[in-house]
Amino acid sequence: MSGTYDVVVAGCGIAGLSAAVSAAEAGARVAVLERATEEERGGNTRWTEAFMRMKSEDEVSDDFEEHFMANSGFHLDPGLVQETMRAPEDWPAIVKALSFTDPELIGTLAAEAGPTLGWLKGYGVTFSAMPSYLITQSTTRISPVGGGQALIDALAAAAERLSVDFFYETTAEALLLGTDGEVCGIRASSHAGRNQRFMGAVILACGGFEGNAEMQARYYGPAARYIRPVARGGYYNRGEGIRMALDIGAAPCGDFSEYHAEPIDPRSGESEAIVFVFPYGILVDQNGRRFIDEASDAVDAIYENISRVINRLPGGIAYVITDAGLDDVPNWQRTVRSSEKPFVADTLDGLAEQIGVPAETLAATVEAFNAATVDGTFRPLEKDGLGTRGLDPAKSNWARPITRGPYRAWPISSANCFTFGGLRCNSSAQVVDQSGRCIDGLYAAGETMGLYYGRYTGATSVLRGAVYGRIAGRHAVEHGAAATRSAT
Repeated sequence: MSGTYDVVVAGCGIAGLSAAVSAAEAGARVAVLERATEEERGGNTRWTEAFMRMKSEDEVSDDFEEHFMANSGFHLDPGLVQETMRAPEDWPAIVKALSFTDPELIGTLAAEAGPTLGWLKGYGVTFSAMPSYLITQSTTRISPVGGGQALIDALAAAAERLSVDFFYETTAEALLLGTDGEVCGIRASSHAGRNQRFMGAVILACGGFEGNAEMQARYYGPAARYIRPVARGGYYNRGEGIRMALDIGAAPCGDFSEYHAEPIDPRSGESEAIVFVFPYGILVDQNGRRFIDEASDAVDAIYENISRVINRLPGGIAYVITDAGLDDVPNWQRTVRSSEKPFVADTLDGLAEQIGVPAETLAATVEAFNAATVDGTFRPLEKDGLGTRGLDPAKSNWARPITRGPYRAWPISSANCFTFGGLRCNSSAQVVDQSGRCIDGLYAAGETMGLYYGRYTGATSVLRGAVYGRIAGRHAVEHGAAATRSAT
């Protein structure tokens, strides 16, 4: 299998399908290469609820750009950041290739979010602010009815109607270069052979490297052994798109030392087997000791950091301990999606035995915690300021004594939703090289585009994939047409 196309897209999640449909709308002949089978196409998008950080279908949340720029990199040179006040075409090369969250990318993402949702609605997607596992929230979100699966179904059907060619169980392996160094295609492999060539402008939308144990160990160190993808789609994301672009001189972007982490029950085989109930109990390590403030903020603002800290604990595991008071929390069951039941016991000693934690230490931990709690009004669905006193680490909200059975416990490990490290792109989704120059014929979108540092700006990953996938598809066609006109 080989062929010549106007645009070749690697990946079939929200970014890849948005790119394919956008290019096909403009009349391009498009190929999509997808490692998974047709039945499992969709990458991470297929398995997510696809939250979007919007206050309406037309406007991003009030904290959208502020949160991104507060997490734009670490100890950045203020002189270089100051250069971004100029028009992008006037930036020096080192700024164009700088590994940081480009304000132009964020501005474009915010401006194009509403129009992109309108575009998706044109293909039958509907959006709603539906109840979710986030029973406390620090920002506004909406999501497609039917989650990420609805996005995949709608865009794949549109692509098929637009005569996009799909090649399943096909893995992109290397970029093909023309005589002037431009990207002119992809070498791929499948059951049909290892040297297939798909010629055309290339859009890399094939995810990060959460499915690649070697890359995770290289970038995250020994604790990577405890991390697994949060959903089945992540196992298909093995980093080839990032690697093949870096191999031809693309500039990296995004924090290669971090990932978007979620706390899950490691016993469960469910996709996104989240355990978000910890603000209403205490978290202990394998030795039965607390190690973090379980409720410093609404759960959506803290779960990522807590999950990362758990990953660095011995064995990469912690346990959330609750008592009968958990049943005072309305709809707490929504905060746990494990297929496995919690450990349950009438006594703390019995619970400690079940989870393999020293009973004496756990009892001492709970006694110290209880002694630090104070009287106050418990308001489970908003930050209530009911915190501990004189305890290190403190618990800032929802701190009530743990005294009444039945006692419940869930194990928690850290899962990788997606990796932060990727490729440096401009606001047209063009990949740039280490000198800040666009690599002709090469685009990236979704996880393959590096963007995040520090704390993930929640509910923006699927949105980023849709917005920049659409931009990449449209720009690749326009750029190709302009190149054809100049050549004639």
